Amino acid sequence: MRPEVLALATDLSRRGEPFVLATVVWRRAPSSGKEGSTALITPDHRVRGWLGGACAEPTVIREALRALEEGTPRLLFLGPPEELAARGREGVVTVPIACQSEGALEVYVEPVLPQPHLVVIGRSPAVGTLASMAGALGWRAVVVDEGGLAEDYPGADLVLTSLELSDADVTERSVIVVATQGHYDEAALEAALATPAAYVGLVASRKRADAVLGYLRDRGASDDQLARVHAPAGLDLGKIAHEEIAVAILAELVEERAAGNLAAASPADVPTHEEIDPVCGMTVDVASAVYRATFEDTTYYFCSAGCLTRFEEDPARFAAAVPG
Repeated sequence: MRPEVLALATDLSRRGEPFVLATVVWRRAPSSGKEGSTALITPDHRVRGWLGGACAEPTVIREALRALEEGTPRLLFLGPPEELAARGREGVVTVPIACQSEGALEVYVEPVLPQPHLVVIGRSPAVGTLASMAGALGWRAVVVDEGGLAEDYPGADLVLTSLELSDADVTERSVIVVATQGHYDEAALEAALATPAAYVGLVASRKRADAVLGYLRDRGASDDQLARVHAPAGLDLGKIAHEEIAVAILAELVEERAAGNLAAASPADVPTHEEIDPVCGMTVDVASAVYRATFEDTTYYFCSAGCLTRFEEDPARFAAAVPG
């Protein structure tokens, strides 16, 4: 993998952004793709790296975004239409490409979906236990402890000493748990509610939680803001020890995630407009199409210069073959 692609994948993973890695695992000359070539594809259709030429890349982008939406990897065979039946097998998506060359590619596309991002604020036995348990599940865990050190929380990916939560990379997919044990509940919860986090929980008794929410209401917090707070945080397991509180909280977060309440934004949210190349039948992304022509007040889009040239030689013939 090229260093710049690896660096971008690392950065996107740290920020909890979804992407797809596409790798050429087989090629037949004269395809411009090379075995081992890797590209990173993001939901906005951008490609970093190299996969192949004008015929292959739009097709790989389209199938990569489908893999991202479904959350499952797949192997693509891109080649002449007459080879598709022979290449088709379980787990393989066959895609016709009708370029002038006789090249073909197999590309493995693997979606990388963000793991939940947990931010725990405070210093208590529950904080360290929750960070460790989240880390064991593969979640990204950040601890905010004004007097804490990294060695105090071996299960955390990052330890911050300030309530400036922008340093924690909080997004609409993050979850925040305030476990300050009464020391600065109000300030911590106010900071949490200023973020777009999908879940905000407060570790406190019901009486203490009511007092904290009442304080924030008096300071101008709206009912909608306060309704975001899960208080007391975690499933009700009765009177339990501090470390067991972490189990109750994580159980609730797993439940929330299973219900889809902590899901990442779907790549389907990115609008697309596709048309069929009237010459070869390939799907073309209109926004990125380089080759286009207008005939009888209708614009046609092409995957390559070769298809555009063939269309211009006899536009009436190809236009007539396009479904109305």
